[in-house]
Order: sequence, then C-alpha cells, then structure tokens
Amino acid sequence: MSGGSDERSREEQTDTDWRGKFDESADLPIDETVPRRREARALLGSLLRPYRWVLVVLAVVVVVENLARLSVPILVQKGIDDGIPPLLAGGSAATLMTIVAALCGVVVVQACGRMYFLRRSGRIGQKVLLELRRRVFRHFGRLDIAFHDRYTSGRVVSRSTNDVEAIQDMLETGFDSLITAVLTMVGTAVLLVVLDAKLGLLCLAAFPVLVLLIWWFHRESSKIYREVREISALVIVQFVETMTGIKAVQAYRREPRNQEIFEDVADRYRVINERTFQLLAVFMPGVKLVGNLTTGVVLLYGGFRVLNGEMTIGTLAAFLLYLRMFFEPMQEISQFFNTFQSASSALEKLAGVLAEKPGIGDPAEPADITDVRGEIALRNVEFEYVPGRPVLPGLDLVIPAGQTVALVGTTGAGKTTIAKLITRFYDPGSGSVTLDGTDLKDIAQAELRRHVVMVTQENFMFGGTIADNIRFGRPDATDAQVRAAAEAVGAYTFIESLPDGYDTDVAKRGGRLSAGQRQLVAFARAFLADPAVLILDEATSSLDIPSERLVQRALETVLADRTAVVIAHRLSTVQIADRVLVLEHGRIVEDGPPDELITREGGHYAALHRSWVQSLA
Repeated sequence: MSGGSDERSREEQTDTDWRGKFDESADLPIDETVPRRREARALLGSLLRPYRWVLVVLAVVVVVENLARLSVPILVQKGIDDGIPPLLAGGSAATLMTIVAALCGVVVVQACGRMYFLRRSGRIGQKVLLELRRRVFRHFGRLDIAFHDRYTSGRVVSRSTNDVEAIQDMLETGFDSLITAVLTMVGTAVLLVVLDAKLGLLCLAAFPVLVLLIWWFHRESSKIYREVREISALVIVQFVETMTGIKAVQAYRREPRNQEIFEDVADRYRVINERTFQLLAVFMPGVKLVGNLTTGVVLLYGGFRVLNGEMTIGTLAAFLLYLRMFFEPMQEISQFFNTFQSASSALEKLAGVLAEKPGIGDPAEPADITDVRGEIALRNVEFEYVPGRPVLPGLDLVIPAGQTVALVGTTGAGKTTIAKLITRFYDPGSGSVTLDGTDLKDIAQAELRRHVVMVTQENFMFGGTIADNIRFGRPDATDAQVRAAAEAVGAYTFIESLPDGYDTDVAKRGGRLSAGQRQLVAFARAFLADPAVLILDEATSSLDIPSERLVQRALETVLADRTAVVIAHRLSTVQIADRVLVLEHGRIVEDGPPDELITREGGHYAALHRSWVQSLA
C-alpha cells in the first residue's frame, strides 16, 4: 500500500510541477503576462514604415470609395423627389435617367476603389507578414542556448504561427473594416443633420448610448483576448511537447494522464472563448436594439412631418437608408475589436520576443583571428546555472593546441558545462575562456563556430538526404568531399549499402537510421567542417560495440592535428586521449596520461577504470 501511495504522490508532484510550468510564466526568459503596448506599436510602425506613401494612397482611395457609397441615399432622394414627379405628371424622364446614370457612376467608382484597395492592401499585408516571419525566425535563431533551454518549443511554435496568423487577420480585414466604419459613421452623422436638422439631432441622441456600449466592449474584450492568447499558447505547448515526447509518454503509459491535462487546458480555452461570446451577446444585440428603436422613432416622427408637409418622402427614405448605414458599422466595429484585441495581444508577445537580447552577443569590434592553432584556456572560471549553486567554483585549465583531452567524472561534475563554455553556448560568470589567447567574448560567433565544433550524443538529423546532413556545416562541399568525410569516419559502409546511397532520405529526425548510424553521420558532418577544436560530448554512447570500435579507429583520423575534448563515461573512448582530467564538483582532482592514471594507487581514474572493466564482465 505504501508503494502505491508513494507512486501516487510522485504523480501528484509531477502534475503540480507541470501545472506550475504551464499555468504561469514565471520561468520564462520574458514575462508574457506584462503588456508591451509601446514595443508592439513600435514593431507595427517599423513593419509599415516602408509602405507609408502607399498607405496614404490607399487612405485616399478608401475616402473616395466611402464618399461614393454615401452619395447613394442622396441620389435616391433626388430620384424620388425630383425624378418621379415629372413622370407622374406625364412629363420627361430625363431627370430620372440622369440621376440613375449618376447612381450607376458612383456605384462603379465604389466598386473600382474597393477592388484597387483589396488588391494593394492584400499585397502590402503579405509583405508585412513575410518581413515579420523573417524577423521572428532570424531572432529565434540568434537567441542563446540559455533562452531556448527555458523557452519551450510549443511557445516558439505559437509565436511563429498562431500569433502571426492573428496579425494577418487584422491586416487583411481589421483596418479596412475600422476605416470604413468610422468614415461611414462620421459621414452619415453629418449628412443626417444636413438633410434635416431636427430629425438628424433626434437620431444622434442615440449616439451616447452607442459610445457607452463601445467603451464597455473595448474595456472588457481587451482583458479577455489577452487571456485567450495566453491559454491558446498553453494548448499548443502541451500538444507539441506531448507529441515530441510520444515515445516516453507511451512507454510510461502516460496517455490517460496527458489526455486529462490537455483536456484541462483545452477546457480553460473553451471557457475563456465562451466569455468572448458573452460579450458579443450583449454588445451586438444592444446595438441592434438601439438602431431599431431609433429607426422606429424616425419613421414615426418623419411620417408625421411628411404628412404635415415639413419633409419630402425622398428625404425620409434617404434618412432611413442613412440610419441603416449608421448602425451597420457597429457590427464591423465589434468584429474589428475581436480581431484587434487578438492581434494586439499577439503583437505584444512577438514584440516581447523581438525585444529579448541574446545573452551571448557579438563584440562591437570582433578580434581578427587567423591561422587558428586551437589552444584553449580557462582561467579562474566560475559558472552557475542557478544562483547560489556553483557548477564550476573557479576552474583553471589549459589545453595545448593539438592535444586530445578526455574529461571523466560522475554525473554533474561539470564536464558538459566546460564543453558549453568552450563552444560559448554560455559565458562564464567570472574569469575567461580563450582560444589561442583571445577571449571568446572578443570573437564573432560565426567565426568561432567555424573553428570550434561540438558533437553530442543527440545530434539532430534534419529533413533531407544523408549527403545534405553531412554537408550541413559546409554547404558548398562537393560530393567527393562528402564521400571522403564519410570514409574517414567509417560511415561509408552502411551508406553505400542503402538503396539510394548518399541520396537516401533520412526521414523525420533521422528516423530511417539507427542511433549508431546517426552518430556516424554526425561525425562525418564534423569532419567535413574541419574545425581547429572538436568537442565530443558522450558522442559514442549511442554506438554498439562493433560500431564503437569502428568509430574509435576513425577518431584517430578525425582528431589528428586538432585540439579535441572528449567527454565519455565509456572509458574505451578515453584510451585515445593524450591526457585525462578527472572532475569532481567542478574541480580537477586528477590530471595525466590515461596509462599513468590507471596504475596510480588509490587514484580516482583507476577506481573508475576498475568499475568499468567489472561492468563489461
């Protein structure tokens, strides 16, 4: 019973941790709960600035289009009051035909203006979205590893798809609807007063009620739609991370619990969306009620005025048409608020991401490094992932150019941290890491990546062929160079046995290849890049014994004439090293050639070696 209770407690703790991760944004590099309206406005302005003169032209087109639209009721009035009476008296139809011709003309102008606006605005909108996608993708690529360690892949997907689509909706329909609605309301209000001052002022008496409704809807919807975007991101996060780790989910029979968690988030998404419909259920019927009541009052009062000869029938007809035009935009305004609130929330989140500064930046004046030899030095380096918990308390290490150094030790000793500092995935809290005497902070990252390459046990295979993946770090490499790299690491044997050879598609994440084959392709990729410093972080852990022996022979070629740092728990890989460093709690406790350390009485490496030999037996 106690075992079952402990298991339930662990599961409850896991769920608590999960909810803490997804319900709040406390652990994110940027706080997505803080509105970033100023940054969002600046981002939108920078995107639209190249098209400002075209936007001015489009604004003029919209004005002309709406003037044509607003002239229709006046022409109807003229047709009723001036064109029909001569026909009733048996006279000429010239006046009516002229008015009808004018009506056809303004309708054509409106249609042409509308067509031009939609085509040009659509083209500009797509260009703006293209630039936004470029910026987001480029910026995510520039942000440091620490950011991506904390910012989940689901949020990255949400920012680059869901949020961009929300802005697309605003650019395609939102601004057009708002401009048309505002011009229509202002124009009809003026024309109502011009046509008949008394009746016009009576109609405008309903305007304060409409303003109050719009203000209330805007205030409430602005809060709700920000929550909609946040919970929408949570739905994507949970879906993406569950599908990414589907093997672990199925292996540990977590499908029911993950389903429950997903349904909980999805239900919260449903609830918040229902609140938006509740707002619309008050706003839109409220506008219709005010509009219909106003129309009834105008029809009643205007009818009496027509009977008393104070107003013509054409004027009353025009009034009713204008009144309908006055209240119709309210629905468009409500739809605009829906689109605008969703888009503005999305824009704020994107602006927050784009405002995030990379923790690892390039120097203002990069050092000019040529003829890199590969000497690595860490001097009094202190580093910690969590404040107050140092991983490296003050490390001093010099690796001469061309030397192969193996780092061994228990998990958490700091081996991978040293590798990340040498590749400058992280910067030390204090001290310095240098390449040939030049601080890595003074070297442009692109230049550093050419000279320092890291191969891990989880090397990512990108969509495409085996040749594409080998060529990844050197896109201009020839087919002959790709084959030479594969031969150097011993990968050519299995590649040439495949039906399509080097043109074989590796499938999603290299799923068509075994773990060992993916590792060999990663070795070939690193060999082709030809760096001065090569770091192997548990790079042979995925290989079986025959493959490992094959790779160890190839490593003699791969590591020749270059500095190498090898991190391995399997000590068979360590034997190729010139020097072994044994780490404990971020400190070097032993340093020397592997053969010498094996024979050292009571030594740490000797104990590790004995344990490894016993594990093989």
